[in-house]
Amino acid sequence: MTPTILILLSGLGLLLVGVGLLGTLLGVRATLASFSNIDIGLIMAGYYAGYIVGTLAVPGVIRNVGHIRSFAAFAAVGAAASLAFGLLVHPWVWLVLRVLSGLCVVGLYMVVESWLNEQSAGPVRGRIFSLYMMSTLVALGAGQLLLLAGDTTELTLFALAAILISLGVVPVALARVQEPTIEKEVSAKFTELMRMTPLGFIGALIAGVVNGVFWGMTPVFGQRLELGDGQIAMLMSATIFGGAILQWPIGHLSDRIDRRTVLTLTSLATAAAAAATALIVIRGYPGLTVSAFLHGGLMFSLYGISVAYAYDHLAPGQVLETTRGLLLIYGIGALFGPLLAGIAMDLIGPVGLPVVSATSAGILALFGLYRMSRRSAIPVAEQTVFVPMVRTSPLVLEMHPDVDPAPELDLSGRE
Repeated sequence: MTPTILILLSGLGLLLVGVGLLGTLLGVRATLASFSNIDIGLIMAGYYAGYIVGTLAVPGVIRNVGHIRSFAAFAAVGAAASLAFGLLVHPWVWLVLRVLSGLCVVGLYMVVESWLNEQSAGPVRGRIFSLYMMSTLVALGAGQLLLLAGDTTELTLFALAAILISLGVVPVALARVQEPTIEKEVSAKFTELMRMTPLGFIGALIAGVVNGVFWGMTPVFGQRLELGDGQIAMLMSATIFGGAILQWPIGHLSDRIDRRTVLTLTSLATAAAAAATALIVIRGYPGLTVSAFLHGGLMFSLYGISVAYAYDHLAPGQVLETTRGLLLIYGIGALFGPLLAGIAMDLIGPVGLPVVSATSAGILALFGLYRMSRRSAIPVAEQTVFVPMVRTSPLVLEMHPDVDPAPELDLSGRE
């Protein structure tokens, strides 16, 4: 752990506190502005659309103008977009701003992650990867509590998010580190991914749907239930911190028994936690925060287990390319999650959100059972080691302990 790594993590962490605040604030403010559930779902899906576009376009920008200029530009546009949300409260304007915000956030991730890759050579890569994943969740969780720092109907909280995003630039811009090279990426085709690891493919897709539902529509869910700002902040924080805490024991369990069994049981438990949330909403029972904590711990584990399962069936040279493909599949699922939740909430009310989550997780559990009947389990001794994962950008995969950071020499004899 070097001072440069700490500086990079602190800068990105400060910035992500603002990003976490903004995401929740938008859901609350959109509801107060009488946006429909479908409009809000479309706006929140716009973030993931920008994220996917940014994943493809940002590396070229960084290669052309460099890391420092790119980071400053993405942070400036992201901060300006945060202020514009508060100044221009209209569904279509917000959709454009949300796409722009998603593109800027993935750009910021890419700059920091490429620098972290440069600083994390050797056996410490896995520890830095895990620390980065956890610090990302903690920063996003901390941002939820800032919802109490001002009135959600005014510009104050939007300005606070913009300030945090802007201040996050300072430590990164002052870090003394050589700018690394970002190479062009080639992702595996979806058909090849489905053939190599069907359960990993569907697991990443469903994990994206369930996570997209949470990040995009939970503040709206809380607002529709007439929860106060403090209760919404607690609901979001409990889910995020549940994910930060419970991923470790669930992941370690998947290292010790058939990983398909753990993924299937975790999917069933996620569906059960979402169903319990639906029952709490329908009957007016207490315990919403507790169910959110459990749901977060289970839900955030689905992607990491799916990726680890995919690794169990890949040759070393396929790992990086395949995981980039799974990351894109996750993003596609996250794109549709808020849309599905918005439609469901329009049809059956706030309970539509946990219903979508429970149904999606249930589908994954059923598919897991099907795949267990079609393919033999690999020996536990041959399984890779689980590491917690949060969707950031493809560049973070260079730090993953199962990815070879140095490409092999071409010994085919070509000149």
